[in-house]
Amino acid sequence: MSNKQQLAAERNGYFWFLIVFLGMLSAFGPFVTDMYLPTLPSMVEVFHTSESMVQLGLTTAMIGLAIGQIFFGPLSEKYGRKPIVVLSMVIFSIAALASVFSTSIGFFLVCRFFQGIGGSGGIVISRSISTDSYSGRELAKVMGIIGAVHGVAPVAAPVIGGLMAGTLGWRGIFVVLLVLGLILLGMCVKFVETLPKEKRMTGSILSTFGGFAQVVRVRSFVFPVLAFGGGYFFLFAYISSAPFIMQQMFGFSALSFSIFFAVNAVAIGLGASLAAKFRRLSHALIVGAVLMGVFSVGELLNSLFWHSFIIYECLVWLALFSLGFIFTSASTMAMEAGRVCIGAAAAIVGAIGFLIGGIVSPIVGMGNILVTTSIVFVGGSLFTLFFAYYVYLRNRGQNVI
Repeated sequence: MSNKQQLAAERNGYFWFLIVFLGMLSAFGPFVTDMYLPTLPSMVEVFHTSESMVQLGLTTAMIGLAIGQIFFGPLSEKYGRKPIVVLSMVIFSIAALASVFSTSIGFFLVCRFFQGIGGSGGIVISRSISTDSYSGRELAKVMGIIGAVHGVAPVAAPVIGGLMAGTLGWRGIFVVLLVLGLILLGMCVKFVETLPKEKRMTGSILSTFGGFAQVVRVRSFVFPVLAFGGGYFFLFAYISSAPFIMQQMFGFSALSFSIFFAVNAVAIGLGASLAAKFRRLSHALIVGAVLMGVFSVGELLNSLFWHSFIIYECLVWLALFSLGFIFTSASTMAMEAGRVCIGAAAAIVGAIGFLIGGIVSPIVGMGNILVTTSIVFVGGSLFTLFFAYYVYLRNRGQNVI
């Protein structure tokens, strides 16, 4: 093998390492929040507490995921991506280990908050590394892969957790999460820093947070972010309501529910990976938004008149497929426009989803869950379509991705 061939092979090998690394980092946050959900009933008995107290573990983790990104994103602009990833994985690993030995619900909730803090580093840094390393169509392809993983992870995590719950129990699931954290920590050894010292922010730590003010002034960043956030109205409404709709309303078993959940996860991944095939990402965004709106209206009509599971499932699958278009296109355009401060841009893109998730999750349980969920679907779709259309008009005729 010649030196050029060897160099090309090494580059290709590192590329796939980086893709796997970024994919795992992106999926880590959703796995932190969702993987233990099937074990909630058993934890009520273990801690001798109420269901609502145990469910606070999801809330505290999501708060940690949102807050952590707001801090880790700007700090990575000053200290580099690699130290922040290492720090976040260390925080997570310690918190995961501590949660295994929890004897009270209060201590467990504190552990969950710090697990969220640690997991947030993976989400925000995965987008920052991608934007450091790639641009234009290449960035769209990488973000398509990351978008597929990040879209599938919240749906797949409870399924994987459910398969493990029977044999490992809730403590075993946190041991598995600990192992994943340690694996990512080990992968940091091979990871090559993508933000050189000469490009890092100088000044005080406080001054690094000024990047938020810079990026929110960029309209070409703000509107794709809002379209991206709108997609999370649909995603979290689906995740929060699906167990009740499928099992309680339509009478499916837990195993059948897991199968449908897994099949629907594939839809997001397919849509996210195909979005980069569009000539312009603004086209992928508007197509995804229109289709999601049409399928959401169909869900509302089904919830009011037909009450058919087949219609429900088919429309959910198609809407999630459309959602994949939105996640890849909107996040890529936002990160491309947010190069003025990549860390802050990645933090905003990441945090908005978990913020919306915390708002939507309790809403779908009000009244008839099938009707309420469908209304949230339609509302989120209209929200997304409004900003997607603005992005489409703004980019029409311009030489942008």
